[in-house]
Amino acid sequence: MSVDLGSESLKVALVKPGVPMEIVLNKESRRKTPVAVALKETERLFGDSAAGMAMKTPKLTFRYFQDLLGKHFDNPQVAQYQSWFPEHRLEKDARRETVIFRLSDKLQYSPEEMLGMVLNYSRALAEDFAEQPVRDAVITIPAYFNQAERRAVLHAAKMADLKVLQLINDNTAVALNYGVFRRKDINATAQNIMFYDMGAGSTTCTIVTYQTMKSKDSGVQPQLQIRGVGFDRTLGGLQMELRLRDHLAKLFNEQHPGKDVRQNLRAMAKLLKEANRVKTVLSANVDHMAQIEGLLDDIDFKAKVSRQELENLCSDLFERVAGPVWQALSSAEMSLDEVDQVILVGGATRVPKVQEFLLQVVGKEELGKNINADEAAAMGAVYQAAALSKAFKVKPFVVRDAAMYPIQVEFTREVEEGDESRSLKHNRRILFQRMAPYPQRKVITFNRYTDDFEFQVNYADMSFLSESDLRAFGSLNLTKVKLRGVGESFKKHPEYESKGIKAHFHMDESGVLSLDRVESVFETVVEEKPEEESTLSKLGNTISSLFGGGSPGPEAPENVKEAVPVKPKEKKEKGVAAVPVEEERKAKKQRLVEEIAVELDMHDVLDLLPEELQSSSQKLQELTERDLEKQEREKSANSLEAFIFETQDKLYQEEYQFVATEEEREEIARKLSEASSWMEDEGYTAPTKELKEKLSELRRLCRSLFFRVEERRKWPDRLAALESLLNHSSIFLRGARMIPEPDQIFTEIELSTLEKAINETEVWKNETLAEQNKLPPTAKPILLSKDIEVKIAGLDREVQYLLNKAKFTKPKKRENGKSPPPKQETPEGEQESWTGARAALGSPSGAFTRLPAG
Repeated sequence: MSVDLGSESLKVALVKPGVPMEIVLNKESRRKTPVAVALKETERLFGDSAAGMAMKTPKLTFRYFQDLLGKHFDNPQVAQYQSWFPEHRLEKDARRETVIFRLSDKLQYSPEEMLGMVLNYSRALAEDFAEQPVRDAVITIPAYFNQAERRAVLHAAKMADLKVLQLINDNTAVALNYGVFRRKDINATAQNIMFYDMGAGSTTCTIVTYQTMKSKDSGVQPQLQIRGVGFDRTLGGLQMELRLRDHLAKLFNEQHPGKDVRQNLRAMAKLLKEANRVKTVLSANVDHMAQIEGLLDDIDFKAKVSRQELENLCSDLFERVAGPVWQALSSAEMSLDEVDQVILVGGATRVPKVQEFLLQVVGKEELGKNINADEAAAMGAVYQAAALSKAFKVKPFVVRDAAMYPIQVEFTREVEEGDESRSLKHNRRILFQRMAPYPQRKVITFNRYTDDFEFQVNYADMSFLSESDLRAFGSLNLTKVKLRGVGESFKKHPEYESKGIKAHFHMDESGVLSLDRVESVFETVVEEKPEEESTLSKLGNTISSLFGGGSPGPEAPENVKEAVPVKPKEKKEKGVAAVPVEEERKAKKQRLVEEIAVELDMHDVLDLLPEELQSSSQKLQELTERDLEKQEREKSANSLEAFIFETQDKLYQEEYQFVATEEEREEIARKLSEASSWMEDEGYTAPTKELKEKLSELRRLCRSLFFRVEERRKWPDRLAALESLLNHSSIFLRGARMIPEPDQIFTEIELSTLEKAINETEVWKNETLAEQNKLPPTAKPILLSKDIEVKIAGLDREVQYLLNKAKFTKPKKRENGKSPPPKQETPEGEQESWTGARAALGSPSGAFTRLPAG
């Protein structure tokens, strides 16, 4: 599956064998689900249910928490989040210095745990849709996520017990979706497409190059390459809604002096929801009426808002529309003239003013709207999930993503000055350039260290970010790497030449950088003697020389020089092998590698410790089990309540009264009344086990009554089917016996067996019906529908055998060698079709063929 994690909503897509890639519908049958979690005392709510709770219990409803992932508590974005949602109590984690949501003195959740809950809910939607377990996922994230934010998402997925195939940048997923459905239009000529994605929380602009590339493994295949990316972390639809919310609050306060709606959290949550609705409507209309019933103290609110007012409120936001475009062009080192098309993505691009400003910036005649702005990322990600999974085979589409932020290695070493003094020199080596493609492996070699040392892995030149972006970015220092065992490796191998200390780095498909290993590499030169030839080998070579006409022998070993070739002018006798020159010894380099112990100190955001991760996973698992238990209890209570009401109604229906005695009806009615009273007093708080036991007890009490009614319902159809089959079988038997002897295809034993089956079935039917008619309706029936079905199946099997034999038997030839004349058509009324009889029986083996003419 894929999960497109947007700021405001998520989309889940699924691919499974035999089913095309498609968007998963949630429990409300909608294609997108709000990213919201409501944490009540006894249950959790997600999606639309949780979003609805925001207006009732805003303190317990959490949204837009992705902005807090991988952030220290003193990050400006944390303060901004607190100003947007003052109802939440944010605190600093004692060890990691990150953000936690404090719900009570004993209860707290981290943003990773919140996201883990959402991912677990997303998987539940996918599993309900797929009707099978789902564990593998590709998750979309913003392209501007740094290393700490990416690791935080991976932690959240691990808490949800998801196997992450890849974290894919959402702009890359959109580009992949666009290319997959236009692969026929991609050729060797490069096409540069700009995707402008303005969502609820942020804006990203991406320049992608499409063209076909040739590789040894898969031949000529289409490829997309991320050339440039620009972004604005806080430019999106939410900013517009927050400003409109504050504007509506101001209008309410003006209409009702003395009341301040800003002090009421529930009222502000209602205004935010209404601002979202009004903003959407104003994208298509010039004005609209905002209205909320009972906004504050049972006072209704109503105010007219125009599109012009909204544009005035957000004028500075619209001026920032151009920023990501120029950033993307700068990082791609391209001009607007080289961009072939600009395509809109994201819900906020539907705002007319956004499109107007963007058109002015890019200078195009029109903006492309030929992809699904809401679902493109989810569909691109699920295609990547299918490509990465071993269970599916998809057409190759090469994706070359790019790392937005340059990363370098920094270290300090002593150097000799001209006056024989020593000083420290700080060195920097670029590990990954800005917009470097990944996944990719890199090796950094340290040549001048003979003892333990340390180095830092940091972000490199980040001057392309604004001051506000740099503050929100967090620490520019990633990791300090301490190496232990370098000096010991040199002491162990003094005779070897050092080839340096090699640090192996890997930026994986998710854009996460890791240090795979560090090695101390040594090398020396050794001489290898040529291998002594065995007696059998010598004998073989002698025979080859005598009879092979001087044919070449096996290849010389790598460390042995080949024999000196014979000069062209020299001749040799036919059939005599050339005498090889004595083999010389060859020097060979021998490589030795010593593993170096590594100690990492995280400088951006500390990772969760294994025990912390386990504790969070356990916490989420307990919440899930509690939710499932609550759902099961509610299901059991509903089933018991429904059974009571339905059975009480059945006792007054004629078909039930006909087969029940007065005492039986009274006993059932009394038990149902007791159960109903118990439900009102204790049932809605009773445990699941007790509810299930009550339901089982009532079902056992009513079982015989329901059985008698059910049997009488089935009798008419079953008996009619049996009677029809008996009639058609008798007609078939008579017709078969009338076939002339020369043309007869059935043996006497076969026909006698059918006749016996017909007679026995007829006798059984008549006798059982006679005995059943003697019994009162309240007695247990002896004429059972399952017995009738067995008789039907047995007789059907005999007739079907003869019909199949008639179908595949070739006509007999006459004495004169001629085939018999074609059969004459019988009157329409005599040409009975077995189809109707078999349909009436409900027989599983299909319709009979027509009876042969008599």
